Amino acid sequence: MHTTSDCLLPTLLERLARARGDLAMGLSCLLTHEGARAVVVAVETLSQARFDALCQRFGTPELILTAQRAQAIMPVAVDINEPLVRLQPPAPAGLEWFKALSDTQFDAGRRPAGPLHMIRSPLTPLHGLSIKLVKLAELLPAVAMFAVAGDACLDDLPFSALVADEALEALMIPPVLAQVSAAALPLDAHDLGRLHIFRDPDGGKEHYAIEIGKPDRSQPVLSRVHSACFTGDVLGSLKCDCGPQLRAALARMGQEGAGMLLYLNQEGRGIGLANKVRVYDLQAQGLDTVEANHRLGYDDDERDFRVAAVMLRTLGFCAIRLLTNNPAKVQTFHNSDITVVEQLPLRVGRNLHNQEYLSVKALKSGHSL
Repeated sequence: MHTTSDCLLPTLLERLARARGDLAMGLSCLLTHEGARAVVVAVETLSQARFDALCQRFGTPELILTAQRAQAIMPVAVDINEPLVRLQPPAPAGLEWFKALSDTQFDAGRRPAGPLHMIRSPLTPLHGLSIKLVKLAELLPAVAMFAVAGDACLDDLPFSALVADEALEALMIPPVLAQVSAAALPLDAHDLGRLHIFRDPDGGKEHYAIEIGKPDRSQPVLSRVHSACFTGDVLGSLKCDCGPQLRAALARMGQEGAGMLLYLNQEGRGIGLANKVRVYDLQAQGLDTVEANHRLGYDDDERDFRVAAVMLRTLGFCAIRLLTNNPAKVQTFHNSDITVVEQLPLRVGRNLHNQEYLSVKALKSGHSL
């Protein structure tokens, strides 16, 4: 039986959201696993004052990087079967050592002082969760991890605290979204439009479903899953095909008289706008999209298309005709009990500035271009 006090305590999902927010602000969080404890902080947002205070309290931290980032900066081979790499800083290393290894802006300039010593002991859920949290915060995936002695008292430090196994398991659960509002919205594509707003239960993000016309819920609906692209959708960037795809999908739905467009706030393939702009800078230096993502420390694609399946089921749809060139979207719907009766290509927007980008999507991501 729950007491009043229990109801006032944050749930696991709420504590995950709090930890993600704390890391984004440069605060630390406490992770535990089978008696082991670690204080972790995102390198990108870590200030000198906090770094010094944490070192004084807990000693020198280790640096956790993704294998992709480590491969880009380390002169020795990295085990590609391990997702993460643990580095022990040299004795005189300060915060600048951590920043220089974590941030691509330092790659072309000075190198960190001292040898790079890999810690070979096995990875634990502490390491996996720490990187997962900074990725969710859309930060550079690099963490300073401070080991906490078994008898150390932390009562005076208001850390967000998570049990690593429980947190990782919760992050694997399919998303649960709340539909918070809806209203009629006449559009250029069709004057009978309706906008539905969905929100993550932790308040982290909102996603949008644009209903065109009056789709028949008993029939497969013409659908498009579109990830937010500020540069393409709003500014008309020529570096991608997102804006033309968005407009072409809405136009086709308008022509057919019905459709559903799921607009997901997963900018830059799920890495956020700041990291997307970093990718653009790396592309200007000669890297392709996938190579640039890896150099930052991210996977090829960090998006979670299960969100779109949840939105469709909530709105009463179970079968779709999907406007996409991306096979990963089709597979996600199959895994989420949404029937894709037809995959319709959406080949628009190729130009002089994005033809190499589109070629990489076809070659490395399997897009039907």
